[in-house]
Amino acid sequence: MKQAVVALIGRPNVGKSALFNRLTGKARAIVDEMPGITRDRICGVARWQDREFILVDTGGIEVDSRGGLAEEIQQQTQIALAEADLILWVVDGRTPLAPADRQVADRLRRARKPVLLVVNKIDNESLEADAQAFWSLGFDQPYAVSALHGRRIDELLDAVRAKLPRGSAGGEEPDELLIKLAVAGRPNVGKSSLVNKLLGENRMLVSEAPGTTRDAVDARFEHAGKTLEVVDTAGLRAPKKIARGFERFAVVRSLRSIKESHVVLFLLEATSPPTEQDERIAGFIHEAGRACIIVVNKWDLIRKDGKTTAGYTEVIRRRFPFLDYAPIITLSAKTGQRLTRLLDLIAFVDEQHVMRIKTSLLNQTLRDILYQHPAPSSRGKPLKINYIAQTGVRPPAFALFVNEAKRMHFTYLRHIKNGLRARFGLEGTPLIIMLRGQREAKSAG
Repeated sequence: MKQAVVALIGRPNVGKSALFNRLTGKARAIVDEMPGITRDRICGVARWQDREFILVDTGGIEVDSRGGLAEEIQQQTQIALAEADLILWVVDGRTPLAPADRQVADRLRRARKPVLLVVNKIDNESLEADAQAFWSLGFDQPYAVSALHGRRIDELLDAVRAKLPRGSAGGEEPDELLIKLAVAGRPNVGKSSLVNKLLGENRMLVSEAPGTTRDAVDARFEHAGKTLEVVDTAGLRAPKKIARGFERFAVVRSLRSIKESHVVLFLLEATSPPTEQDERIAGFIHEAGRACIIVVNKWDLIRKDGKTTAGYTEVIRRRFPFLDYAPIITLSAKTGQRLTRLLDLIAFVDEQHVMRIKTSLLNQTLRDILYQHPAPSSRGKPLKINYIAQTGVRPPAFALFVNEAKRMHFTYLRHIKNGLRARFGLEGTPLIIMLRGQREAKSAG
């Protein structure tokens, strides 16, 4: 299913970052009373019922000294309108309407994009009347919410869900002959060179200048009886280095490409150690639930001895412990070194990503795991694990039925995951285990 993009826009200090945190369920955006604190777009994944979308928190819309929208913000708003499937226009319900609000309203009407007007900071019923003034902007029902306290957020999410583009809600059977492949990494690590080598043609522009690729470009090729659809994503820079303008929403397109893929090639550069930005990219790949291969490119440029590969592997495992399931391959996109091995590895991890395991085999494996290392007690009360069943693929997902989910310690859950991997492989893919208790349920990715 195509990943929808929802953009938050509005003047400074109206609560966009607080709403971003509330909708994504993570405190990733900085929340502060100082206007303009969000200088870079922040992307996250939000989920509501059976739908999922990429949420983008943008910088505040400023007004220049002449009373008009600043040129930079005009461009930023235009980009948001062009890239987003839905706009959440956030206004402060405690401040009067401003001329800039009406200018933004005119811009949004001309864009002909779905818009939900969100009147924020309506913390209680006594403030409901303050939201009524925003009817004059000419949009449908304003959604009076409190991002800080979570008031009426469910109603807003219901409206968002209804406005998202139509598409599958999930549960579809995977196409075993098609592998959607995303190539992700920092600028200038060789993504375009690798795509060109895979395609056997100079499809992508290759340059030493970082950030050459601004759009995600699709292309298909065949290997071992399967069709691979490869997307070369724009380089993901550190937030402080992302320029204003089109490059910033190129990041959104890259993240959407990762979300829509089956397998992600996470490119690192052999000539330099992993960076904090590499960690951010790796974290997004893991959170997206995509199968992953860690590709160390430019292997032809370093001097090697008998310990070089082991040394690089140790550095990568230490830096990205949450990607311990991802195989590592060293290669050269320039020379084509180990390209065939990479293609075989892509097909292999995709098979792991769609693996379905018989319930009888799962439960026999679970019994073996429990026999070797019985479930510990919590506060004197035993944790009883009754049953396991697979609930989905891409990534493999399982429901684990226990007496009380809160008694499951994350270390024992990791022990169960390791036992499943030891028995069934599942290399290159994250696992999701949903705990089902008599009184509660929680998930562990």
